[in-house]
Amino acid sequence: MSTIVRETLLIGGEWQKPTSSASLTVVSPSTEQVVGQVPDAGASDVHAAVGAARRAFDEGPWRGMPVRERADVLDRALTLLEAHLEEIAGLVTAEMGLPASIARRKIPGAVSAGRYFLDLARDTPVSDVRRTPFGPAAVLKEPVGVVASIAPWNGPFNMAVAKIVPALVAGCSVVYKPAPETPLDAFFIAEALTEAGLPPGVFNLVTGGREAGRALVAHPGVDKVSFTGSTAAGREIARECSGRFARLQLELGGKSAAIVLEDADPDTVMRGVAAGLFANTGQTCSAFSRILVPASRRDAWTDVLVAAAESFKVGDPFHDTTTMGPLVSHAQRERVLRYVELGWAEGAMTATGGGVPADLEVGYYVQPTVFVNAYNSMRIAREEIFGPVATMLTYESVEEAIEIANDSDYGLHGAVFTEDPALAAKVARSVRTGTFSINSFTHNTHAPFGGVKDSGIGRELGPEGLEAFHELKTVNLTRATEPLFI
Repeated sequence: MSTIVRETLLIGGEWQKPTSSASLTVVSPSTEQVVGQVPDAGASDVHAAVGAARRAFDEGPWRGMPVRERADVLDRALTLLEAHLEEIAGLVTAEMGLPASIARRKIPGAVSAGRYFLDLARDTPVSDVRRTPFGPAAVLKEPVGVVASIAPWNGPFNMAVAKIVPALVAGCSVVYKPAPETPLDAFFIAEALTEAGLPPGVFNLVTGGREAGRALVAHPGVDKVSFTGSTAAGREIARECSGRFARLQLELGGKSAAIVLEDADPDTVMRGVAAGLFANTGQTCSAFSRILVPASRRDAWTDVLVAAAESFKVGDPFHDTTTMGPLVSHAQRERVLRYVELGWAEGAMTATGGGVPADLEVGYYVQPTVFVNAYNSMRIAREEIFGPVATMLTYESVEEAIEIANDSDYGLHGAVFTEDPALAAKVARSVRTGTFSINSFTHNTHAPFGGVKDSGIGRELGPEGLEAFHELKTVNLTRATEPLFI
């Protein structure tokens, strides 16, 4: 594909040149060639974008519109995006290496998820009059204000829609910053929102690196930060926001454990591990990166995990037969390979993988890898690697398996594989995570998603993903005013 050059930012409803000539280069992880260039916004650009969002929220018509009218505008934007889904899918493949055959299936799901939020908003009352011993009271759901929305690179278009649509339909104004590795698809969203008739300043797009992100998070005009990314960055954001009590929604890292019980079906486990760890080249925060198996059947389960890893065809993501593309960048590949070296140094062994495919000299590829002879105290079992690397651990009893699963700084996702429904329910209730799956790796966009401990604060998706952009106001009523709030 030819190089895509974007020279402007969307601020206050206008496409504007940034204040400096600095730019970000987008490199294809499969070809190592430049595929795009976008502005590298500075603090002054962020200040302008937040100012536009602030004015739009405080003075503009958007938050005062009936919810259904807001939903109709956003529905038009999603319809406009539908005409470009094939092009967007190709961009995502070029930006971050998601295999094209998967991107073509996955990208349309973003539009469906967006419409889910619109339907939800249309059906969710924004006021409720309650009878209390102190008289009637109206509880109002009001938009939280100006939202700084910062997305990661591992699912650019889908995560953008999931962050932007619920905030906008709730009546908020948004300043959106995509990841510097994957900014190109965000311009389609900005153009669709503008063409659909969104009032100026309600949505603003700034592309940039760390300077832009820090300026956005620190801006006093931002009422809420919605961030998905690393735990280290999340801590910085939390510290910055705590000083002014800005609202926070942080979806951070994970080191999720999949507990395989004695009676688990091997084919079900193989499918679950393939989807839950090796999909997206392991670049998924909720990945099953720790696989817990009974010590008595260690060898048999090793064979299953190896088969899951070796079922992937690693290669050019634009080929339809490819099921695993490259890691997003050279730096990310080096990080993953350093963890492989660290695992060996700690005494673990690789049952498969552990290096770069010999036939792929260009691109940031790495082999799907399974570590055995590992312990939960090892760094490969405790730290998020964010690549296709599984660490297999053994246990002697279900209670020990639960203990190992909970012995983690993270608590984002997890799973149990068993044919015993009662035991599955026990394990699901006992593992301390924000999300859990039984006999599967399931990403459910109609249910809340998020974590506990170092995996973050708050929830995205589901009805709770819409509620996250509301602030509650109680109005104690008189008899005369009560009809005005019903």
